[in-house]
Amino acid sequence: MLELFKAGGWLMIPLFICSVIAIAIIAERFWSLQKKRIAPKELITQIWQWLKFNQVDEHRIKALQSNSPLGQILAAGLLNRNSSREITKESIEDIGRHVTVALERNLNTLGTIAAISPLLGLLGTVLGMIKVFTVITTAGVGNPEVLAGGISEALITTATGLVVAIPSLIFYRYFRGKINMLVVGMEEQAMQLIEILHGDRQYDPDEEARRESITKTI
Repeated sequence: MLELFKAGGWLMIPLFICSVIAIAIIAERFWSLQKKRIAPKELITQIWQWLKFNQVDEHRIKALQSNSPLGQILAAGLLNRNSSREITKESIEDIGRHVTVALERNLNTLGTIAAISPLLGLLGTVLGMIKVFTVITTAGVGNPEVLAGGISEALITTATGLVVAIPSLIFYRYFRGKINMLVVGMEEQAMQLIEILHGDRQYDPDEEARRESITKTI
C-alpha cells in the first residue's frame, strides 16, 4: 500500500487528505442524522398532553428546544401559540430554515470532495503522461523503467481519485435524500401543531399511531 502511495506521486497527498475528511463527514452525518435524534416521534403527543392539561410553561419550552431539531421547531410554535395562525406559521418556518441548514452541515464539503477527487486524479494522469513524453523526447524509448514509472503514476492517481469520489458521491446523495425525508416529516408535525393550537384539529394519538404503522407498511 505504501509503495502504491509513493508511486502515485505528490498528488496522492491531497487525495489522502480528501479521503480522511470524507470518511469523517460520513461517520459524523450517520451519527447526527438518526431519526430518533432529529425528530423523536413522541414529541407531538407530549405537547398535545401539555396543551390538554394547560401545562405549557417556559421551563418545558426550553427543554423542548434543547431536545432535538424538531423540538426547536415545535417550541417556536408554542412560543407564539397565542398569536394569529399566520404569525405562528411564520415563526415555525423561520426556525425550520435554520434547522434545515444545520442538518445540511458538512454536506457541501462532501459534495466538493466528490467533485474534485476525479479532477485531482486526472491531473495526476496528465502529469504522469507529461513525464512519459519528456523521457521519450530526451532519451527515446530505450528506458522502459522510467516510462513505466510515469504510466503507473498516471494510472494510480486516476484510480485513487475515483476510489475517493465514488463513495463520497454515493453518501452525498444518500444524506441529501435522508435530510429531505426528515424535513418533510418535521413539516407534517409542525402543521399538526398549528392545527391543534388554532382549533382546526383535535389530535388523536391512536389515529397518529395507525398512520405511522400504515406509512411503515408502505
